[in-house]
Amino acid sequence: MKTDDKAIADGIVAAVGGADNIRAVGHCSTRLRLTLHDKTKVDEKTIEDIEGVKGQFFAGEQYQVILGTGLVNRVYNIVAGENQGGVNTDIKADLYAGMSLPKKLSRILGDIFIPVIPVLVATGLFSGFINCINSFGVQMDPNVLTIATILMKTAFTFLPVLIAWSGMKQFGGSPVIGIVLGLMLVNPLLPNPNDVVKGTVEAITFHPFGLEWNVVGYQGSVLPALVVAYIAAKTEKTLKNVVPDVLDLIITPFTTILVAGLLGMLVIGPVCQTVEHAVLAVAKFVIALPFGLGGLILGGTQQAIVVTGMHHIFLALETDYLATTGFNPFNAMISGGIMAQATAALVTGLKVKNPKKRGFYMAASLPAFLGITEPAIFGVNLKFGKPFLFALCGGACAGWCGAMLHAASTGMGVAAIPGIVTYLYSQQAIINYFIIHGVGIAVSGLLTWFFFDPNKAEQAEFEN
Repeated sequence: MKTDDKAIADGIVAAVGGADNIRAVGHCSTRLRLTLHDKTKVDEKTIEDIEGVKGQFFAGEQYQVILGTGLVNRVYNIVAGENQGGVNTDIKADLYAGMSLPKKLSRILGDIFIPVIPVLVATGLFSGFINCINSFGVQMDPNVLTIATILMKTAFTFLPVLIAWSGMKQFGGSPVIGIVLGLMLVNPLLPNPNDVVKGTVEAITFHPFGLEWNVVGYQGSVLPALVVAYIAAKTEKTLKNVVPDVLDLIITPFTTILVAGLLGMLVIGPVCQTVEHAVLAVAKFVIALPFGLGGLILGGTQQAIVVTGMHHIFLALETDYLATTGFNPFNAMISGGIMAQATAALVTGLKVKNPKKRGFYMAASLPAFLGITEPAIFGVNLKFGKPFLFALCGGACAGWCGAMLHAASTGMGVAAIPGIVTYLYSQQAIINYFIIHGVGIAVSGLLTWFFFDPNKAEQAEFEN
């Protein structure tokens, strides 16, 4: 043990109020992370003056001291008592311990999606631009279109892989096992669910006990990957506690992948698919409700369904409408809700004082204006809660307007700003488009602006 390392560790402990003030300690590759009983005891200036400390800051409930690679590991071992009866080292459990269940679920989802958000933002922008080009009828060279499709769809096609990877890290499992399980869920040998919905391919069907059990791939889905990651992490941790070390390398990963993989493909996935079919049946019933109630309900809930990743089932609904009538009223009922989510994230970004977070939140809103809401939802709105609910309110109002105006598009799979081209078939349709989206933007934006302060929300999280 280096004397300097001990001096740094002792200096940090003293400046945060002593060992008795430390609830838990952890670290990443460069920063020492602490949760404290009393944050007011921290002497930030003294810590910044300690040789070897490159910076310090509060991030929500955590106090983080920047030390750099290598040094942070040595200082952590000293502060943690070198794992011999020292302070609590399960900092993640400590962070969640005092949270209510809704707040804990929101925090877990946020922690899982934050590492994924940047790639969703990037590919969401690609998708929005390509959809705009296609919607205006611009002919693209087939090879160029292939490359463009790879750029815009890869992250969303393999979203379960990203979610399973991040989920395994969050739940305490091996990320590489999460990657393998996610790849299993989107293996090309499994029929693509969108193709199954369209009727171009058939699901893999089993008949246990005389029942029909359909299995498909889970491209673009969120819920199956989350559940699989949770089961895999718990299975792996359980096995590591009971399997002898000499057999751990063989038995633990094999059994974890076997259990979680089979459950994911044969149980969790089909259960989610059954829920999707129920959602579709309910949507057909709701859309037919009088006085615009169908639009109110669908506009106010569709983006909540996006959170589960089950929204692709609505492709069957849209396909049916277009095939039988040539028009798609469902698009008019939900498109304003997409703009509402984008607006809530944008307004949150405009109001937040931290310039780094402002840039992150505003960047997450851009793909949403182009029809890809996952970055805005998981990166901003759902994280805080209120912006998400305000955006659902905006979507409900916009959906109600769409239903009352009997608005409809002439396409599917494109909404928000790019979706305008599917309303160019008549002057009234264009007017309906601007009314619907204007209502979604206005309701969501005004509610978020006047009734939500992200700075106070972050401060409240810090104080609790």
